Amino acid sequence: MNTAAITAFDDATTTAVATACARIAPTWPLDRFIAVNPLWGQIDAPFFDVARSMASWSGTRLVMPRAWFRAQKAAGAFDDDDLLAAIDRCGLTQTRTLSELLALLATDTPSTPMRARVTDVIDAGRDLVHEVSWREQVVHSISQFCAAFFDEGQSFWGPSAHDVTDGLYGAWRAQLPADRGPELLSGLRQLRAVATTLPTTASAMIAEALKTLDISRDEQTDYLTTLLLDVNGWASWCAYRRWMARQKGDDDNAIVELLAIRLGWEVLLYRAYFDDKRQGRDVAARWRMAMANWRSGDARAAAALGDDDVFLTAMEVAYQRQIAAQLPLGHTAPRNTPRVQAAFCIDVRSEVLRRAIEAQDDRVHTLGFAGFFGIAADYRSVGAVDARPQLPGLLAPRLHVVDTGVDDVAADRVARVSHANVFEAFKTAPSSTFAIVEAFGLASVVGLVADSFGWSQRTRTDDEGLSAAAVRRRKPRLVVVDVNERADLAAGILRAMSLTRDFARLVLLAGHGSETRNNAHAAGLDCGACCGQTGEVNARAAAALFNDPVVRAALADRGICIDDSTRFVAGLHNTTTEDVALFDLDELPSSHREDLAQLQRVLAAAGEAARRERAPSMGLDPARTDLHAAARRRSNDHAEMRPEWGLANNAAFIVAPREQCQHLNLEGRSFLHEYRAEQDEGFAVLEAIMTAPMVVTHWINFQYYASTVDNVRYGSGNKVLHNVVGGHLGVFEGNGGDLRIGLPWQSLHNGEAFVHQPLRLSVFIQAPTAAIDAVLAKHAHVAHLVDNGWLHLLQIDSASRAVQVRGRDGWSLL
Repeated sequence: MNTAAITAFDDATTTAVATACARIAPTWPLDRFIAVNPLWGQIDAPFFDVARSMASWSGTRLVMPRAWFRAQKAAGAFDDDDLLAAIDRCGLTQTRTLSELLALLATDTPSTPMRARVTDVIDAGRDLVHEVSWREQVVHSISQFCAAFFDEGQSFWGPSAHDVTDGLYGAWRAQLPADRGPELLSGLRQLRAVATTLPTTASAMIAEALKTLDISRDEQTDYLTTLLLDVNGWASWCAYRRWMARQKGDDDNAIVELLAIRLGWEVLLYRAYFDDKRQGRDVAARWRMAMANWRSGDARAAAALGDDDVFLTAMEVAYQRQIAAQLPLGHTAPRNTPRVQAAFCIDVRSEVLRRAIEAQDDRVHTLGFAGFFGIAADYRSVGAVDARPQLPGLLAPRLHVVDTGVDDVAADRVARVSHANVFEAFKTAPSSTFAIVEAFGLASVVGLVADSFGWSQRTRTDDEGLSAAAVRRRKPRLVVVDVNERADLAAGILRAMSLTRDFARLVLLAGHGSETRNNAHAAGLDCGACCGQTGEVNARAAAALFNDPVVRAALADRGICIDDSTRFVAGLHNTTTEDVALFDLDELPSSHREDLAQLQRVLAAAGEAARRERAPSMGLDPARTDLHAAARRRSNDHAEMRPEWGLANNAAFIVAPREQCQHLNLEGRSFLHEYRAEQDEGFAVLEAIMTAPMVVTHWINFQYYASTVDNVRYGSGNKVLHNVVGGHLGVFEGNGGDLRIGLPWQSLHNGEAFVHQPLRLSVFIQAPTAAIDAVLAKHAHVAHLVDNGWLHLLQIDSASRAVQVRGRDGWSLL
């Protein structure tokens, strides 16, 4: 935290503010929409302790209701044996019996009390049937102000330049006395007069509020947390600003200023009502009573949750046993000489296509690796002013990729893309229904009709605005001069992929991206490892790096010998249509044309098989002869709310050689990362996997989990009602309320039932337990995920062919 901004605090308050702000996880903007655990700031506490606290702090539920678990048990998702195992895992063997838990499961989940804020105390004495609640008014007011303040080009008006210079709190404080809305809605005439008495700095506001409201030192952290959770969407946006600033060695204090604003409303209402002779004393007395009841309310909220963690754990045990029962066959699986090695992103959607490819030709070996292919770079496309990140959100870019070969058409591209972007922005504006044809002419009708009926077949691409000749010349390439730096980068990537010997003649690096139209959350269907972009840029830059003869010569000095006959090819897996496009084929020598033709035949047949497997979940008949055309029309339909299911139903992450689980149909539910412990000297690769891909898969898993169990607070609601905020910051559901984070309801539910089963991630790693434990001992945040129950960690033992699970007391057989 920037301590200069809070010099008015004593040490205890400084700690309370810092802790409350740290509990809020960042949310990425729509054009870089990546998954994140919305409770990331609380992983240092056990998951179910956090669930109990969050129930009291904000009313959220982090476990599905008992009625849902009853239905799952009735459907066979778990049984009594799984419940017995869950009792042991949850440490309840001395306090709970199976019969007691079955009786608990037969009851419904009780309602959860929530800690009262000043807004709640005042609302308790008002007629909310005929009046808008103060809590709703405050959230709406703060949200509308933040939307204007943080806007990046969408709004026509907002805070003045002077107010923006004063910071978030300063701008709010300056405009508050002029806002007649709350006064008119409430009839509280002294509201604006009290507003002029509020402190002029965020730090003074926080200090004065805690004193005025008489918040005890031991309650400050939790009270401040409840206020941030009241505007969690905007708090998460401010946390993102801080996250990005700190990656660059800087800081951003907006989240502290947002806290000051929410506290300002508490003080504003408290004083305004206290000064009212009719109800002032009553408000003060009820506020003191509310504070006195906070701790007992916490206990009631915890009791309401009960031991429901056992039901969730039982479902997870059942799923783990299902996988573990089939793993032993993989220990004896043969491994032939590959004709092609195809590396796909670890994304769960790749599992279906990889399985289909292997079924077409057992000499095409597939492997999984993070979809940015180790190219931790930002990318500036031709004609672009700014570079965008093409790497996981956990990392800061240390490399740069630019487009080569097309500098002469950059200006033309900028003009054409600018026109296209204006047209697209105008189409999605509120007034576009009435004005677009008048503004752009009757020719625009064709495009609008095509979009509405799904006849358009345009995808997000970096080729937009370029001629066909320029597209062929465009080559995304790394900006790295020193050969040793390039060779070290290449060696590190290949070792992390467990691909250091026995190279095939063709090695495919396949990133992935989605094809969808009119979708605010489109980036969430692209590659999270590429910061919500497609993996095309990274795959092409990596393939060019490995094909470089100078790099290969330097790699040989590092113990990695790539034969002259091996060529790397970049591709892009379209996850909505199951097509795989290949790039830079003009650089492939004629000696590999037949290899290429065979690969393209395999990819086409595998794509068809994958489409047929996924078709029923998308409401398509897998037997129809025009399935490919139907899938493409559906993905380009301007009105389609469910273009694909993304990573829905993800539940596992398997870190092992592909042959270990190649015989399994994992149903598109598992992330798959290639790893060969015998090649990992010092277990450096294992450490890298557990500290990066394992964390990222947890983020994905928990975004889906939280968006499902509590979509009101951690999802973004109904897509049909979405309005984009600030150009790309996020969405409102409707015209107000808090900024929405997480996944839309249509990404989780098909209209009749959930398509995502909310389970915590089960991570299976084929490596010695001692090596796994060493990583946990070295990295506290990874240990927190495991030891505090945010995910499950299991070990595949290649010697005993058994699976062990890590619990409170170490490792034990599953």
